[in-house]
Amino acid sequence: MSTPPKVPPIKCQGIKTKLVPWVKAIVPKGFRGRWIEPFSGSGVVAFNVRPKRALLCDSNPHLVNFYQAIQSGKITGASAKKFLETEGAELLQTEGAHFYTVRERFNAQAEPMDFLFINRSCFNGMIRFNKKGGFNVPFCRKPNRFAQAYITKITNQIKAISEIISTGDYEFVHQDFSKTIATAKSADIIYADPPYIDRHADYFNAWGEIQETQLAEQLGATPAKFILSTWHSNDYRSNVFIDSHWSQYHILTREHFYHVGGKEENRNPMLEALITNFTPDALPALPQQAEQLRLIV
Repeated sequence: MSTPPKVPPIKCQGIKTKLVPWVKAIVPKGFRGRWIEPFSGSGVVAFNVRPKRALLCDSNPHLVNFYQAIQSGKITGASAKKFLETEGAELLQTEGAHFYTVRERFNAQAEPMDFLFINRSCFNGMIRFNKKGGFNVPFCRKPNRFAQAYITKITNQIKAISEIISTGDYEFVHQDFSKTIATAKSADIIYADPPYIDRHADYFNAWGEIQETQLAEQLGATPAKFILSTWHSNDYRSNVFIDSHWSQYHILTREHFYHVGGKEENRNPMLEALITNFTPDALPALPQQAEQLRLIV
């Protein structure tokens, strides 16, 4: 039986936890270069691939600050436990009103521990910011959110990720994806998981045709190998950029269901795509027979 993927303490829209075995399976054997992520998000893929060297970047400074805080020891399992117990008790006592106090405090001070608190107690685990850069997801309406079992779950996640970070050469950087891709060398692998066009528009920065085109141009010119995550299609529509931007590459697809999303139409099964500029050694075996895997050529 395979080991379940490590789940990071931060929740993100479109988190790839269930797709980690699929991504890991197509990483070329003998890979010894640097693992580069221009859109690291929760970091779930890198933390499970566990490369010796990694450059993990994101346009959202709060995600970067959070993992830098774990790396520096500012946030530990013990400190998070104490913080969540204290703030969680206040949340329960105020019947949820304390969430908005912490959210306002976070928007003013950008403390990574506050980010953890609001991320794990907001509606549907979403990360969304307004045009002024303020976190604006409402409360999940569960005043008892931080029960002891939930706090233990989060602190164990922090401990696990801290251990992974400490055993490798990991660098967390807040910067634009184009700068990150430009650093790649021929021995590296770029794992690109951009905000899905037409789906995660409010993640932190807008993502549209201009950004998708720039990404395609840079990945097309990079000397490194790349793996791109994107959506292919669902029951209602298809990603038009598969044909216009990515059709010349190897495309693997697999059915996947997303539970996180503010709108019902974003919670339907979809065909997920992994796009590579190299031929995978072999099609990966799937842990669940019910899911589909195809290679589009």
